[in-house]
Amino acid sequence: MSLDVFLALVVFALVSSGTPGPNNLMLLSSGVNFGFRRTIPHMLGVGLGFVVLLLAVGSGLGSLLETLPWLHTALKIAGGLYLLYLAWRIATSGPLETKGEAAARPMSFLEAAAFQWINPKGWIMAVTAMVTYTNPANYWLSMVLVALVFGVVNVPSVSAWAGLGVVLRRWLSDPIRLRVFNIVMAVLLVLSLWPLLR
Repeated sequence: MSLDVFLALVVFALVSSGTPGPNNLMLLSSGVNFGFRRTIPHMLGVGLGFVVLLLAVGSGLGSLLETLPWLHTALKIAGGLYLLYLAWRIATSGPLETKGEAAARPMSFLEAAAFQWINPKGWIMAVTAMVTYTNPANYWLSMVLVALVFGVVNVPSVSAWAGLGVVLRRWLSDPIRLRVFNIVMAVLLVLSLWPLLR
């Protein structure tokens, strides 16, 4: 991979990982509702889960989905339904740090990693990255390099979104502001389904 292609890949990874999407909106909301430390497993799950998705797409899963369009449709439906469920959970979140509320918890590492497989933005990013930035002459090495770049770029990106949530936490300690914030985050999460509908 030439230096200019590598730099273009880094820019693509930064922009696509840093822009709003289901992962970043959920991390922002988790930072607000649970704090940075409790959101770390969620952040790590996003990072590792996406790298695994990239490697799977690069290794041929994308071709399998083209061959079996029903599987692609099933993943899109499952992803859409799960995003609606997550939006509902965010919209109905209670006040910050409610004691004894068992249902209120951040997304776990495994939940966040598994979510990458039904995340519409994640699939678009993975397919675009593998098609655009891999080199057919040295495919496997370039595929691993694409995954590594995203793995490195993802850590500061998801941390920034969770950190922004923590910054907003004090301002959102007012229950009315928090309710409005959670509803807005839920609506934005539902709107992030737009690529899924096209």
